[in-house]
Amino acid sequence: MYFIDTHTHLDGHEFDADRDEVVARAKAAGVGKVFIPAIDLPSVDTVLSVCARYPGYAYPMIGLHPEEVKDGWQDVLARMKARLDVAGHPFIAVGEVGLDYYWSREFEKEQLEVFEEQVRWSVEYRLPLMLHCRKGQNEMVHILRRYERELPGGVFHCFTGNEKEAAELLSFDNFALGIGGVLTFKKSHLPEVLPAAVPLSRIVLETDSPYMAPVPMRGKRNESAFTLYVLKRLAECYGVSEDEVAATTTANAERIFFNK
Repeated sequence: MYFIDTHTHLDGHEFDADRDEVVARAKAAGVGKVFIPAIDLPSVDTVLSVCARYPGYAYPMIGLHPEEVKDGWQDVLARMKARLDVAGHPFIAVGEVGLDYYWSREFEKEQLEVFEEQVRWSVEYRLPLMLHCRKGQNEMVHILRRYERELPGGVFHCFTGNEKEAAELLSFDNFALGIGGVLTFKKSHLPEVLPAAVPLSRIVLETDSPYMAPVPMRGKRNESAFTLYVLKRLAECYGVSEDEVAATTTANAERIFFNK
């Protein structure tokens, strides 16, 4: 069985002591590829370093995370865009980008400007979006609608919403919902929402590791090997085999990120 973790922060310091072992466990569990988003300017280099260490296995994204938007963001975006302007750049997506008003709206206006600029990158460079959104779906959708016909696709990372929210997001062609450990949580409503509102053909697997570890690993450092627990729970929810979940979600990810 072969499947993809479409969202892991494998470059994080949490993995510095045992990154090779983490990758070995992921491969043993069936994870055939991992996708790693940048969150700020320094992380672009750490992401690239990790991807160079695991060629053909780890793939980089580039973007400014909404929680990292602060004074000086114009310079950060200019320097990131310069990396995209290099012929043959290795980035497979613009991410992790979006809006996050969960803790504060201090940089609300700036987040909107930064997000829209990175959406334009997606259109210009024909790269899918890896989207992060907390307490900002209305604003996010409003911006995406402006570019709807030009967008190449992407993933709404860490979806935890209801049926109405799922329908709104899936109205964007070639976008999928990223499903991770929340699916396995005792109080999660996703086991009911997803089969009722979301075709398996619109789902990709993710961990968001080292965060959001699934049951039965909740409370521990998350890692890509734990994608398997999400896959197993999805199979239960949809009443299909684990092999079908693996094959379908892998095809979804390959289509979005590699045009396969």
